[in-house]
Amino acid sequence: MDNPYAERRSVELDGYRVRYWFYDTDKERKPLLVMLHGFRGDHHGLQLIATALREKYHVVVPDLPGFGRSEPFPDREHSVAEYVRFVRDFLITLTDGAVSPDSGTGVVLAGHSFGSILAAHFAAEHPSMVERLVLINPISQPALAGDQKSLTKLTRLYYGAGSALPRRLGTRLLSSNAVVKLMTDVMVKSDDPDVKHYALRQHQAYFNTFANREVLSQAYDASISRTVAEVAMNLSMPTLLLVGELDDLGSVGSQRTMASWIRSHRLEIIPAVGHLIHYEAPETAAALIEDFLGAPAPEPLEGYDTLPLADTTESTPDQLTGMLPAVDRAASARQFRRETRARGLSGEPGTSKESGGSRR
Repeated sequence: MDNPYAERRSVELDGYRVRYWFYDTDKERKPLLVMLHGFRGDHHGLQLIATALREKYHVVVPDLPGFGRSEPFPDREHSVAEYVRFVRDFLITLTDGAVSPDSGTGVVLAGHSFGSILAAHFAAEHPSMVERLVLINPISQPALAGDQKSLTKLTRLYYGAGSALPRRLGTRLLSSNAVVKLMTDVMVKSDDPDVKHYALRQHQAYFNTFANREVLSQAYDASISRTVAEVAMNLSMPTLLLVGELDDLGSVGSQRTMASWIRSHRLEIIPAVGHLIHYEAPETAAALIEDFLGAPAPEPLEGYDTLPLADTTESTPDQLTGMLPAVDRAASARQFRRETRARGLSGEPGTSKESGGSRR
């Protein structure tokens, strides 16, 4: 599905070629909006939103390395860290150095699903390069902690089998149209037959354009091992979160919790939509993005500067629910009593204080 307003271009980055699509209607000076697609997709997934925004923004949508028509990384893993490095190199090259870690000039960066993870991690690492951040169906909770953890385990087995089988059989399994249809049926929430048909045709056409099964396996592991929530407290730029009310990969509750950790944010929940906002409600998404980018930045949260720093070393369910205490004080007390009794039995001298507080 070629777009008459999209011009295909390419750039060489550190031994691999990236192809990207430039959506525009003229050559006027406009803000630059760069969009990152989700796992297994390519630039076509964001085409409807990009087309709707082309009149006010220079919209650039690359195929992520290893997907669509972009070449894979030649000698390194397709991990979140390496994709973040790609985004940095791509923006610097795309703007001929006008946007760089030291330039003081940034772009609008948007990402859908896996692309939201990459966009958020990049923005946290290089805040000066991102003026505003747009997260579409952001990944707010670990894949194995949400309501769909059983489905995630099944999907992991699927990708594991695809990697373990002989190359020809494994690639055939990973490229199965039956599996693509099943994925689409699970994710599409709309009852509109035209929307369902469009989403299926898109996935059938572009879900299997990965470079090889090693790339797919590595990128899948990256997509389920990291979240936006890990870096939410480190996002200093105004941030828009577009959330599908029925998104299986991030409940509204977890999205609200994660949004509350972002200093200056706007959260928009689109009703009756799941994880495919870019297919089910592209006009709504584009209108909300345009309104957000044209409006003053949301007011920073009151008291945000007094919040403790987030522990970003790993993503765990209790980070997201806000219902489980960070420290189980009852268990700590029991452990303290056991250690005290053990010291008494061994004849070791006791102590009246423990690290971080007085003994009680």
